[in-house]
Amino acid sequence: MLLVDQIGNSHVHAPDDPEAGRSSNSKITTTLGLVVHAAADGVALGAAASTSQTSVQLIVFVAIMLHKAPAAFGLVSFLMHAGLERNRIRKHLLVFALAAPVLSMVTYLGLSKSSKEALSEVNATGVAMLFSAGTFLYVATVHVLPEVGGMGHSHKPESAGGKGLSRLEVAALVLGCLIPLVLSIGHQH
Repeated sequence: MLLVDQIGNSHVHAPDDPEAGRSSNSKITTTLGLVVHAAADGVALGAAASTSQTSVQLIVFVAIMLHKAPAAFGLVSFLMHAGLERNRIRKHLLVFALAAPVLSMVTYLGLSKSSKEALSEVNATGVAMLFSAGTFLYVATVHVLPEVGGMGHSHKPESAGGKGLSRLEVAALVLGCLIPLVLSIGHQH
């Protein structure tokens, strides 16, 4: 099968080429993954907005704003590189851009003052923040760490020899996981 990209270069793929079928699914999968990530951002933002602690609200807002532009840039760059038309890229970007604000409003309304009486026993704000943080931990451990450690899917030849994380990298990972625990000592919430 012969494919022609926007510049006019042609690429020949064998009909049994597994990369050809995977590239069409990867566009949707990448967008879906970033939309889920943005939705988790929205849950965190809505949960923070429902609290009366302005420092938590500000920290969550700034953290989300600092990484939203690079995430959008990465999504658009990936979709352009994959050969998607500009109008379809705009639709993917619109869905990504709306995910965080829509979920933050839904979360805020779900945790509003009228709902707080029913949800006070469960501490729904804390559960929503934990859910949001858990999605980031899931993505980091399931998708990012295998790629960093050389165990994930790669197009490079096996000559790189990466068999996993080095001892220094594992020590840094464990230290990073323990820092929040150390910082929480002495704080009663």
